[in-house]
Amino acid sequence: MRNLTVLLYFVFILTACSSNHIEAPDGPPRHHVDVNKIPNAVPKKEAHCRYGNQASYTVNGKTYHVLATSHGYRKVGLASWYGKKFDGHRTSCGEPYDMLAMTAASKTLPLPTYVKVVNIMNNHEIIVKVNDRGPFHVNRIIDLSYTAAKKLGMIDTGTTLVEVIALSPKDGNHFPDAVMNQPSQSYIQSGAFHNRDYAEAHANKLKAAIADDTIPVKLKQDRSLFRVLVGPFLDAEQHQRVKTQLMALSQGRILEVFS
Repeated sequence: MRNLTVLLYFVFILTACSSNHIEAPDGPPRHHVDVNKIPNAVPKKEAHCRYGNQASYTVNGKTYHVLATSHGYRKVGLASWYGKKFDGHRTSCGEPYDMLAMTAASKTLPLPTYVKVVNIMNNHEIIVKVNDRGPFHVNRIIDLSYTAAKKLGMIDTGTTLVEVIALSPKDGNHFPDAVMNQPSQSYIQSGAFHNRDYAEAHANKLKAAIADDTIPVKLKQDRSLFRVLVGPFLDAEQHQRVKTQLMALSQGRILEVFS
């Protein structure tokens, strides 16, 4: 009986150790890297990757549908980044992940796709090649390499609000300046109501509180919901100023949404 008790004790210890295993954290490279010396990715015509372009796939019980084309793709949402934990691992395109390259991951864009990414909070912008899948988190629309995130000024915060615009190569490696200079737009959702009258009353309250006629407050119907949206904003400074006002009014319950 004593031997059985000892055996069960060791089984318990091993099981506890296994269940409490801590996965190695992600992070930047161990050595200093001057990311200013690493240029943007250059859009060019490429065939779709042999891997990673199936019509749909499932991760963690959720099914994602890959877009047939990136033409016209333009979204606002959260960006995150991944670094040394995945460095050298195989990307969805089949090539090794290089955290010092200007690359990114998307859940739905065809692979590869070249995109312009704008950090709405500081107006920094980059161009990356999307060659991987992810990030599989709610509201996150792109996962950037370490270098790309460093250039956007988001390493310390981990995530930031960005606009992602698909680029189409033209005449070899040239892409039109008109595409690169498209203004970023972002909105803040300050409420969602099933009753239109309540939504309109809330919108009128916001208009009076903001007291700035240059900032639109409008309703957007989404099935049975009426969403109260503030924006778009002229720049990141205006965005942050209004966000601070709205958080004070709503005790922090606001949501930044797609354009």
